[in-house]
Amino acid sequence: MSNLTFQEAVVAGIAEEMDRDLRVFHLGQDIGPVYNGAMHSAKGLGERFGPARIIETPISEGAMMGAGIGAAIGGMRPIVQIMFAEFLGLTVTPLACDAAAMWYKSDGQTCVPLVVRVLFGAGPHRGHSEDYQAWVASTPGIKVVMPSCPRDAKGLMKAAIRDNNPVVFFEHMGIYHGSRQEVPDEDHVIPLGKADIKRQGTDVTLVATALMVQQALKAAEQLQQQGISVEVIDPRTIVPMDVDTVLSAVARTRRLVVISETWKTGDPLSDLAATVAEELGGDAPLRIARAGLQNTPRPFAMPLTRAAMPGVQTIVETVRRVMEPK
Repeated sequence: MSNLTFQEAVVAGIAEEMDRDLRVFHLGQDIGPVYNGAMHSAKGLGERFGPARIIETPISEGAMMGAGIGAAIGGMRPIVQIMFAEFLGLTVTPLACDAAAMWYKSDGQTCVPLVVRVLFGAGPHRGHSEDYQAWVASTPGIKVVMPSCPRDAKGLMKAAIRDNNPVVFFEHMGIYHGSRQEVPDEDHVIPLGKADIKRQGTDVTLVATALMVQQALKAAEQLQQQGISVEVIDPRTIVPMDVDTVLSAVARTRRLVVISETWKTGDPLSDLAATVAEELGGDAPLRIARAGLQNTPRPFAMPLTRAAMPGVQTIVETVRRVMEPK
């Protein structure tokens, strides 16, 4: 076991897969040994694997994505780093129209084993925090991963690299260099599409992603002091979503709260809430609530950012609302 930060765990997963499979290589802006990637997202990889496998690219996200897709179709397993999620818009045509649709359009004869890394989320960096997970999650053929802790980050990165379909891997900057966690040194792979129950509870089911998982766990501690038992589920992958785990939990608690750092409109967790309502709404009374980012462009100044996005108190108040009798 190694005591790693989120950033260290992601890099460890990439390094292990590059050691295991010579087809894996990484390309992106400033990921070499001089700069080591934005927020040290590729730290140590340049020295270890050299310029043949850690490839510095020009500032052209479309060209980077096109090169990655071409390499993947040709039998390689590229990792493309787009730096920040807000730059995904510059890659929509090759990513959504080509990579995502290739397996379907070829009747399963061609796959695109591509991982796209993006940094996102509010944190101490004060910039580039936009969360556009809904853009890619709504595109059939793209898998979307959003880990909340170092252990999950490593295991999910290894699974993403081994997957034969395009995977967009969201790395939250607010937890990137945060608390450490014991992470297995062995071949630790977490299957895509399997949620993790971070806390058991009996009164209400709370589903959250990335940084919001930590906020949800803090809120659950407060609510426990008020006599409310909160179950916290981390989907870990947005696509595919482990709906069965959530349905099983809500079937017991009859209350669901989804917490996301993105906007409610188009939020994959809003879609999850709708699915739960469809599947369980006809039985005993069901209470559902959502909390998300205020419907404005994400503020740049940190005080405004904190005001716009859900916090522990927002989660506590939302849970208490669904606990009230109708």
